[in-house]
Amino acid sequence: MSDKLSCSHCKESLQGKKYVEKDDQHYCLKCFSKFYANTCAECRMPIGADSKEVHYKNHFWHDTCFRCAMCSLPLASETFVVKDNKIMCNKCATSGGDEIPMCKGCGKAFVSGDQNVEYKGFLWHKDCFICSSCKEVIGTESFFPKGEDIYCLKCHQAKFSKHCVKCQKPITSGGIMYQDKPWHATCFVCASCSKKLAEQHFTAVEDKYYCVDCYKNFVAKKCAGCKNPITGFGKGTSVVAYEEQSWHDYCFSCKQCSTNLANKHFVLHNEQVYCPDCAKKVVH
Repeated sequence: MSDKLSCSHCKESLQGKKYVEKDDQHYCLKCFSKFYANTCAECRMPIGADSKEVHYKNHFWHDTCFRCAMCSLPLASETFVVKDNKIMCNKCATSGGDEIPMCKGCGKAFVSGDQNVEYKGFLWHKDCFICSSCKEVIGTESFFPKGEDIYCLKCHQAKFSKHCVKCQKPITSGGIMYQDKPWHATCFVCASCSKKLAEQHFTAVEDKYYCVDCYKNFVAKKCAGCKNPITGFGKGTSVVAYEEQSWHDYCFSCKQCSTNLANKHFVLHNEQVYCPDCAKKVVH
């Protein structure tokens, strides 16, 4: 029987999944991108298995990042020239690289005094550097790239951040996952006392969550024997239930002889539990 195909790094099964083979080893896409992919010389990001790669003299680029240093013409499928350690198209190389830079946003030339934004080898007029979603000017403010698009903080959060299942607002940092659902730590609280439940013992009851104390005091059933709450924590995690009553397993004992009757035959008479032998004496 042949060995199952698995990732050489994380050991997860690759059966039915895409994977990358490199140096006679097999890697899942996540491990390959994180640990073994080449780094783009332009954007400094890993060149994943799904990306096209350009290789030149021990340097690597995404095909979309391999552009003329002067005019930003894509060169992945074009002839190019290396001049002063810069990759150039033939036109820029032969003209001495003195062409006037153009704005990637509006396509117009920069003139003296124009404020500009530079990112990944491209130039924009300040007012042309806009969010790909809301089209508001980002200018020199913080932004978030996603593929070929650029987003302002608000749009990036709305599109790509996980949203808390309780308040529906984006989770920008930290957060808690429970049953594959994301929460803010401040939203994942006891339904009774609002105590934070992160890294605490809690109990889920009908889509509501309770800390141990509130569950004991307000939610848990009471043992018909000792009258204390049946919490499922600590001693007596097993429960005996009969009709509408419940007992800790260690409390489910004969009223007459105290024999524990958990998982044994018993008789319930006048809301009291008896073993069969004692029941004969009590029940007439």
